[in-house]
Amino acid sequence: MSGSTQIIATIGPASEREEILRAMIESGMDIARLNFAWHTREEGIAHIDLVRKIAGEQGRRIPIIVDMPGPRIELAEGHTYDVSAPVVLSERDRDTLRLCVEKSVEYVAVSFVGNAGDIEQCRAALSALGGNQKLIAKIERAAAVDTLDGIIAAADALMVARGDLGNEVPLEKIPFIQKEIIARAKAARKPVIVATQMLLSMTENSEPTRAEVTDVEEAVVEGSDAVMLSEETSVGAHPVEAVAMMRRIIVEAEKHRSDTVRLNPL
Repeated sequence: MSGSTQIIATIGPASEREEILRAMIESGMDIARLNFAWHTREEGIAHIDLVRKIAGEQGRRIPIIVDMPGPRIELAEGHTYDVSAPVVLSERDRDTLRLCVEKSVEYVAVSFVGNAGDIEQCRAALSALGGNQKLIAKIERAAAVDTLDGIIAAADALMVARGDLGNEVPLEKIPFIQKEIIARAKAARKPVIVATQMLLSMTENSEPTRAEVTDVEEAVVEGSDAVMLSEETSVGAHPVEAVAMMRRIIVEAEKHRSDTVRLNPL
């Protein structure tokens, strides 16, 4: 949907059935995301193939984003990352990159980026595998905020990953960090995605809260090129309704944008 803020939907148990995924695409999903922190290789291949099958039947192009696990550590309540990890690419990450190249996935999201070197290392690993996927730097560490300009220069796109970022910086600072990332990415002509808890209540409820509607609207008006659904479509009870609601909010918000220039879609 060129010229419109795009909707990224995460695929998981709630959305892996063909009829649900088809309805999500019909409702306005533009890009599919697979998070390999909890996808197996077999599940990932099945989901990639299904997205492409349905998109082909509908005459649509649905690019795929694969999130690399990164130095992630699962906890009883949520997760964190290994701050002592000397490199961003684990063997599991390298296996994920091989799959991305084999399946010609369009985008790779690099998790827990700390500086431009992490992006450069991932690009070199992709190149060694014969891949040329576009790299999305996930800004989810305080260190990434501190080295933002270098990361923007090295990456092809940015993701404001507010969930993990909120574990490292005070929550009241998140809206202003989001605005800064969007502004600096747009100045560099790099697409930017806003992610995490955008319509989180729709994981259980058929309608979002008023605050969530305002959150999505603000991201669009600030200039985000895409907004992302995570739990809402991967494990939620209303994945199709979440996509449809996101599209409704985007359509209204774009009437109030002050700028008319859009970056190329992801």
